[in-house]
Amino acid sequence: MERIRTRYRKLVFFTWFLTLDLIMFGAFVRLTDSGLGCPDWPGCYGKITPIGAADHIRQAYEAMPYGPVSFPKAWIEMIHRYVGAFLGLLIIFIVIMAWRHRKTLGHTPKLAIATLVAVCLQGAFGAWTVTHKLMPIIVTAHLLGGMLLLAMMTWLAAREKQHERISVAALRWQPWMLVGFVLLFVQIALGGWVSTNYAALACMDFPTCNGQWVPAMDLQNGFSLIRGLGELPGGEMISQEALVGIHWIHRNFAWVVFAYLGTLAWQMRAEPGLRTPATWVLALLCAQLFTGLTTIFFEWPLLIAVLHNGGAAGLVLMSTTLLVRIAGARPTTIPV
Repeated sequence: MERIRTRYRKLVFFTWFLTLDLIMFGAFVRLTDSGLGCPDWPGCYGKITPIGAADHIRQAYEAMPYGPVSFPKAWIEMIHRYVGAFLGLLIIFIVIMAWRHRKTLGHTPKLAIATLVAVCLQGAFGAWTVTHKLMPIIVTAHLLGGMLLLAMMTWLAAREKQHERISVAALRWQPWMLVGFVLLFVQIALGGWVSTNYAALACMDFPTCNGQWVPAMDLQNGFSLIRGLGELPGGEMISQEALVGIHWIHRNFAWVVFAYLGTLAWQMRAEPGLRTPATWVLALLCAQLFTGLTTIFFEWPLLIAVLHNGGAAGLVLMSTTLLVRIAGARPTTIPV
C-alpha cells in the first residue's frame, strides 16, 4: 500500500513540475513569435517533425524572411506540442492510478478526472491558437487554461504532502483568499491580453504613460474580444490608443492585486502552517513588480518577459497551496 502511495505521489509531483515548465515554455513560444512556426496542427506541414517539413519551411522563410515561419520557430512550436502531449499522457496515468487505488490513496479520483478534462480542453485551445492565426481571445484563453491546469495539478500535489498544523481559525481566511485568487486570474487575463496584442511597450515610461497619468485611450476597441491579431473589429489596423488602453488597464490593476494579496499574505504569515506559502506570495509579488518595470525600462527583453510569466504562474501555485491548506485546516497535522 505504501509503495502505491509513493508511486502515485512521485507521478503527481513530476507531472506538476512538468506543467509549470510547460507554462514557462509556452510563454517563450508566445514571446518569440513562434506560435505559427508550424502553421497547421497537430503536425508541421502534415509531418511529425520539422525535419520532414524542411522544404515547406524553407519556401515559407524565403518568401517572408521576417514572417512567422523559420526552422528555429518551427522547432520551438513543435517541442511545445510534444511536451504538451506527454503531459496529457502523464495525467491519463494519474487518472488510472487514482481510480484503481482510490481506497488505498484515501480520496476520490474526481479531481484527477477533472484535470484530464482540463488538459484536453487546453489541447483544443492550442489547436485553435494555430488555426485561428493567434487570435488574441484564443491565445489569452489558452494562457488562462494553462494557469487553471497548474492550479489543479498544485491541488493534486498539495493534498499528497504533510505540513504543519493549521488551526481551524485559519478558515476565516478562505473567502478572502478566494477573492484574491479571482483577482489574480483577472490580472493574468489582462497580462495575456497585453502580450497577445503586443501592447507591452505601448507605455514607455513609469509611473506615467507616455508622459501622462491618464493618456488618450481607446478602451472600447482595445478590449473588443472578437477580432484578429493586430486588427480592430472592422478589420482596420489596431490603433495606438487601443494598445495604450490595454497596457494602462493591466498596469494599474496590478496595484490592486499587489495591495490586496500583499496585505492578505502578510496577515496569513501569523499562521505557522501558512507562513511559507504566504511568504512566497509576498516575494513573488515583489518579483512581479520588478520584472514588470524592467520590461518597460529595458524595452521587453525576452528573459525578463518569460520570468514575468513565470512569476504569475508562481503566484497561482502559491495561492492554490494556501487555499488547499486553509480548506484542510484541522486541530491536528494531516495531509490535505
